[in-house]
Amino acid sequence: MSSDTPGDYLIGLMTGTSVDGIDAVLTRIGDGHFSLQGTLNQPLPDALQDAVLALCQPGDNEIDRAGTVSRQLSLCYAKACQTLLEQTGLKPEQIRAIGCHGQTVRHRPGESGFSLQLGCPDTLAVETGISVVSNFRNKDMALGGQGAPLVPPFHQQLFARPGQRRAIANIGGMANVTLLDGNTLLGGFDSGPGNVLMDHWIQQHRQQPFDRNGDWAAGGEPDTTLLAQLLDDPYFRLPPPKSTGRELFHGDWLAQHLPGHSEPQQVQATLAELTACSISDALRDFSPQQLLVCGGGAHNHHLLARLQHHLGIPVTSTESEGLHPDWVEAAAFAWLAWARLERRNGNAPVVTGASREAILGQVTLP
Repeated sequence: MSSDTPGDYLIGLMTGTSVDGIDAVLTRIGDGHFSLQGTLNQPLPDALQDAVLALCQPGDNEIDRAGTVSRQLSLCYAKACQTLLEQTGLKPEQIRAIGCHGQTVRHRPGESGFSLQLGCPDTLAVETGISVVSNFRNKDMALGGQGAPLVPPFHQQLFARPGQRRAIANIGGMANVTLLDGNTLLGGFDSGPGNVLMDHWIQQHRQQPFDRNGDWAAGGEPDTTLLAQLLDDPYFRLPPPKSTGRELFHGDWLAQHLPGHSEPQQVQATLAELTACSISDALRDFSPQQLLVCGGGAHNHHLLARLQHHLGIPVTSTESEGLHPDWVEAAAFAWLAWARLERRNGNAPVVTGASREAILGQVTLP
């Protein structure tokens, strides 16, 4: 498919662990071709955000609540797609498909594992008149894989360079890393918490959604004893392939370590150091020459400085490579939708541990 073929427009949608809004991108994708045509961030209504977060932990009446939230999310997804088309002047019939990751509320890797994303593809397809590709994770898990992370093959397509040993860190609510040696994808896995604990702590103590630029953390000194306790979690010692989420790293997980560590700014500084150290430790054996960062963490100047301190290599955002860090993950799911429609493999067993490569995603027609 060439870059000027009609119908090579795809939309990618992403709501991540932070549950702070919908990232929507309009892309053109073909063999050896990717370009970003339009972007949109649409906040989620507060009540819907609260409902999603409540479903991230076990509770009463989950099935009914999840069904309602799935429909509500898809109406918001549809609105984001419609706004994006209005902004770019395109019509639904010009869009080949929407790649919709959905909102993860359970991710249970391992034997008989599964991954559950909320969002009704039928509602989204009917509301937009566009085919939807969704449910990207469970095929990989049926093949014995982690079902995550799924973005490394897209990172490989965009950011691999001959003769360069690069790592990509996608720092959203959780953080995952991609290992690229020249054009070869060597691996990738979730390193642990990204922004999720820092966001939780500043929301609790300063009623702010996130630590802008990392300024609050930068004004404190990490508690080395607390940091050692946090890094002692068995997850950090697991060999890849591995993946994680809010099922493990959440407010209660943090609270159990906090007795005796009550100074809020010091805790925030420690949480930033936890993210920096866990990513740096994850990359130590790979020894990259450069780290590219995407996701919300790319805006945390303090976090980037700590990563550069620990790794001793250049740390920059993916914007230096032509793709703004805010849009990388949504773009990855547009690319995965394209791969599904082209009947191309979307997973990477070297990343997830699946027994073989596989075509990922299910197609829902309008």
